Amino acid sequence: MGFGGAVLRFVNLAIRILQFLDAAVILGIFSYFLAVQSKHEQEIPQWMRAVEGLSGASALYALLGTLFTCCVGGVAFFAAMAVILDVAFIGAMIAIAILTRDGVQTCTGNKIDTPLGSGPSGKESASKVSFEYACQLEKVAFAVAIIGIFFFLLSILFQVLYARYHKREKRFGPSPANGYTYGTRRRAFWRRNKNNPDTGSADDMLPGHPTPNDVELGDGSEKSGGFFGKKKAPAATSAPAQNNYGYGSSAYTGNY
Repeated sequence: MGFGGAVLRFVNLAIRILQFLDAAVILGIFSYFLAVQSKHEQEIPQWMRAVEGLSGASALYALLGTLFTCCVGGVAFFAAMAVILDVAFIGAMIAIAILTRDGVQTCTGNKIDTPLGSGPSGKESASKVSFEYACQLEKVAFAVAIIGIFFFLLSILFQVLYARYHKREKRFGPSPANGYTYGTRRRAFWRRNKNNPDTGSADDMLPGHPTPNDVELGDGSEKSGGFFGKKKAPAATSAPAQNNYGYGSSAYTGNY
């Protein structure tokens, strides 16, 4: 893997870790709310259970995403599944932000709305938790949910980039052009020549073959003047010497 692949893997891994921490904060806050309500036998609203479930699923997915990034990061199938799940958990974070929208209010005053009830900031709820403290926790959950939306959006972008890099690297195997290493080896920008393609090594070049002109005219020593030259006429052979009788010299043509 080249330097670019290592950077993309590290960024994907860092984003997954941040997603896990983001979801874990929301999960911890609402687990605390559910715990104190159960301890004091308070009725638990359904929306709080929904936030608990969505944040728990997000934390589990981010944890699994961290492991898959280390093991099979960049593989087309897993990258496509990750993009689909990232879109789904963007919706989950939006839902959490909507359910905790009371966190945008100020946490001081005569009446503030919190997951543990409504009342003045200086009073305690039926769960023995002050309304001001419950409001502050909900504010944190709302802010973290908004941040989580951007984390999952970034994850989609870098998943696509990592998958494209992995696909490009698979096209090239070990060869003399890249020093018998996996993937491509980029040349320095000052050595690049856009007009002339890279020349391969002698091991990658095929032997030369005769052209049709070579086959027709034979060996190059028999022709002159290039493609349009004339072939040399064959040297004339001398005829055998003849005697007075018009016959060629032979062992059987002597005078008797």
